[in-house]
Amino acid sequence: MILRTNPEEKVVTLTSQRVTIPDTKLAREITEFVRDTESDLLFQHSSRVYHWGALAGNRRGLKFDAELLYAGAMFHDLGLTAAHSSAHERFEVDGANAARAFLRGRGIAVHDVDTVWAAIALHTTPGIPQHMHPVIALLTAGVEMDVLGMAYGEYSRQEREAVVDAHPRGPHFKEAIIQAFYDGIKHKPATTFGNVKADVLADKDPTFTRINFCSVIRRSAWHE
Repeated sequence: MILRTNPEEKVVTLTSQRVTIPDTKLAREITEFVRDTESDLLFQHSSRVYHWGALAGNRRGLKFDAELLYAGAMFHDLGLTAAHSSAHERFEVDGANAARAFLRGRGIAVHDVDTVWAAIALHTTPGIPQHMHPVIALLTAGVEMDVLGMAYGEYSRQEREAVVDAHPRGPHFKEAIIQAFYDGIKHKPATTFGNVKADVLADKDPTFTRINFCSVIRRSAWHE
């Protein structure tokens, strides 16, 4: 396998796998928009997520639209930014809504927009995305690889090095990404009910109290 990295464009080319950032007007506009909106930490993370997802798709023999996967990957954490964070929605939904508005504004077909929306909205909901549309499944696979190291051994050393060389993790990425999650959701703790981000608040805020699912049932308006 031949691996090439273009340091000027920060593009990874894995020629045998045909994994590249789509060379389209839409992809370039997405790159510019996200680069101008997110921190470098989140931008590089999102770029790696695309590559992990695309590599996983090729390895699994899945047919997927690389442009849609790129859109999902690059927008998936946009809801953590102040400019796109709502007061009451989950950050995943905020990112999905931002992607939907961006893609609709560029005439992308409704069903494709809906696929990207679902991919972003579900990327922190384990156990479901892998059974859905390839773009949805592969976005979650990319996130899980980059943040959790899931399926790490299924990527070759050359693949891992090529992606990280082009889009560096930087020093202390593990703690930095946890902090970025916390900074993006700490103002709306109730949105972590039933999802993995409650663990982030519990880790960072000693006063945080989880909403208990059983307590919600017992305190509901139903008499029995």
